Amino acid sequence: MAKQVKLKAEPRTNVGRSAVRKLRARGLIPAIIYGGNEKPLPLQVTARDINAMMSHASGENVLVELEIAGEASSRTALVQEVQHAPVDGDIRHVDFHAISMDQMIQAEVPLEPTGAAVGVKTFGGLLEQSLRTLTIECLPRDLPDRIAVDVSQLNIGDSVHVRDIQFPPGVTPKVQLDLTAFSVLAPAVEEEPVIAEAEAAAAGPEVITEKKEEGEATAPTPAAKEKAPKEKEQKK
Repeated sequence: MAKQVKLKAEPRTNVGRSAVRKLRARGLIPAIIYGGNEKPLPLQVTARDINAMMSHASGENVLVELEIAGEASSRTALVQEVQHAPVDGDIRHVDFHAISMDQMIQAEVPLEPTGAAVGVKTFGGLLEQSLRTLTIECLPRDLPDRIAVDVSQLNIGDSVHVRDIQFPPGVTPKVQLDLTAFSVLAPAVEEEPVIAEAEAAAAGPEVITEKKEEGEATAPTPAAKEKAPKEKEQKK
């Protein structure tokens, strides 16, 4: 199940690019909480605390008990989105979605294959994963970090559909049940280059003729040899 952690936050009064740059220079991360019956509230949290929280999470579905300065009670929230810098990957912004522990929520959870498929291990097939994440519905306390799918029994041509997945108690998929999650494909077979050989065989053997040198006499045939003496006798 998703881990619930405590996190301290402070309301953020200054917004805009300039204010955000100054905030990050002080080691703080801009955030916001929305949802529930309250208006969206800009927040700021320390980079140290948010990095520690995310480093111990197996996914971004983290249940947070937010202790906001100035508020009498904490708020339960789900980490909805984490924005990272494109170059160094540092956390740049965090969205929190306020939730109630007794109300159903929807979340995206990763699918993870477990085991070695027999079609891959024995017959050299290829395991194809068609779904990386899955939308599910559950109570916050039942939210899983990920959904593990055993693919060890898959042979060449076999598939696992959403309807075949064993979901944890209290968790319901919110996608089409006939969607394919995993499948084992047959190994690729390289075709031999037989086209060139077939064309060469159809053309037949090559015939090589020698070109006569200029001025070279042609050898007389036997019939020509017999005809030559007769022509000489008639001239006489």
